[in-house]
Amino acid sequence: MQKPANSIKVPDAFVILFFVIVLAGALTHVITPGAFSTETVVLSDGSSKTLVDPQSFAFHPDDPASGVRLFEGDGETTGLLNYAFDGMVSGSKWGSAVGVVAFILIVGGAFGIVMKTGAIHNGILSLIANTKQADIVVLPLMFLLFSVGGAVFGMGEEAIAFCIVLVPLVVALGYDSITAVLITYVATQIGFATSWMNPFSVAIAQGIAGVPLLSGQGFRMATWGVFTLVGLVFTLLYARKIKANPALSLSHKSDQLHHVAPKDSKIAHTYSVLDSVILLTFLAGIVWVIYGVIVHEYYIPQIASQFFTIGVVVGIIAVIGRRMGANDVSQSFVHGAKELLPAALIVGMAKGIVLVLGGDDVTTPSVLNSLLHYTSQGMSEFTSTTSALLMLLFQSTFNFFVASGSGQAAITMPLMSPLADLVGVTRQVAVLAFQLGDGLTNLIIPTSASLIGCLGVARIDWTVWVRFVWKFVLGLFALACLTIVFAVQTGFA
Repeated sequence: MQKPANSIKVPDAFVILFFVIVLAGALTHVITPGAFSTETVVLSDGSSKTLVDPQSFAFHPDDPASGVRLFEGDGETTGLLNYAFDGMVSGSKWGSAVGVVAFILIVGGAFGIVMKTGAIHNGILSLIANTKQADIVVLPLMFLLFSVGGAVFGMGEEAIAFCIVLVPLVVALGYDSITAVLITYVATQIGFATSWMNPFSVAIAQGIAGVPLLSGQGFRMATWGVFTLVGLVFTLLYARKIKANPALSLSHKSDQLHHVAPKDSKIAHTYSVLDSVILLTFLAGIVWVIYGVIVHEYYIPQIASQFFTIGVVVGIIAVIGRRMGANDVSQSFVHGAKELLPAALIVGMAKGIVLVLGGDDVTTPSVLNSLLHYTSQGMSEFTSTTSALLMLLFQSTFNFFVASGSGQAAITMPLMSPLADLVGVTRQVAVLAFQLGDGLTNLIIPTSASLIGCLGVARIDWTVWVRFVWKFVLGLFALACLTIVFAVQTGFA
């Protein structure tokens, strides 16, 4: 019997990644790898930094990065079918991919313990029972707080942990897990993209571009206000539609399966003193994490250890309170990590794309470096406004390969800064194009560890997320284009 037309399924995220890997491998047979040299320069704040010399590019046709093999042959390059293993073990504990993979699994396991205690579930029911209009405050307040977090200290991976807490709350309030991702991760990336002081993107990019650090704050604050307002209005309108008809949600079935407590749940739907102790402990742990990030600049290793500690302490309290046994705590940790395993795998495999192209080290010959060189050369042929828009487009595309804001700034800004001088664009506009392109595409690219982590927590498949968010991302990109044009025309400097 012939299947109905609507039975055709969108390819799974792993399938999409595989074909992107095949394309990357094909490019290595067509494009000659190249490399740049670096130089140490003194930045505008008086510090020194090793930067890319944009005039130093040279092709290396005999390099192993040219024409990758099916399997790794010489130990220096990643073969086409080595992308999964090499991607997952690449990097260090400080970042992609192995550090982020471990972070996702450990945080997932820790929250598996917290969720198993039932304290969050009981607290949500108590909140709803005592505050009938809680959603009127929760949604806009959370969106604004997370947007500020993205703007002030580059909040990204931290949103994964908050998604774990807020998804069940938002679903219980009558919305869906997509709404929870909107008020957490999407809000952080809107703030990140329009930040006026983020030390991990704006400050680094401005330092490399040779403009005063944290300059242009007035323009950027206004941009943040506009983008945040657009994101908030979109979120509230979507949330209202879903609350009126939950079946309209693309994540409705998944939410019913994963985020709605079964009717025969063994955990009593009553709020107890033990719930208060667990939730206060958990809240203290979250405050500890925020304090560590802001004051001590904690990153992936420290934050992962903090959440592991929270899970252990909550588990001990649950055992003492006779809500769980020691084996239950252990099994809950394993179950929580297992639930996020697909997200961790995608993070590792996505890193394999960069490795197949030769890696993201500008001094090591790679196809990625050649693509970077070709792009910068091509931009110099256009007018100032067009060149600025092409910078935005380039930064948005390049973010697929290097999703790290600081890493992308270090690689691209040494090329974009002198290019801006050549085409009559201020370096401040070049920085603006970088941060908008870098931040907004984080909302959709599968190589963003933070996005995949949040979607994994919310049990939303990446392809489902794309079906939902692509129009919104296009709208934000159009707004970004208008912002760039306005900045060029007004001489933003």
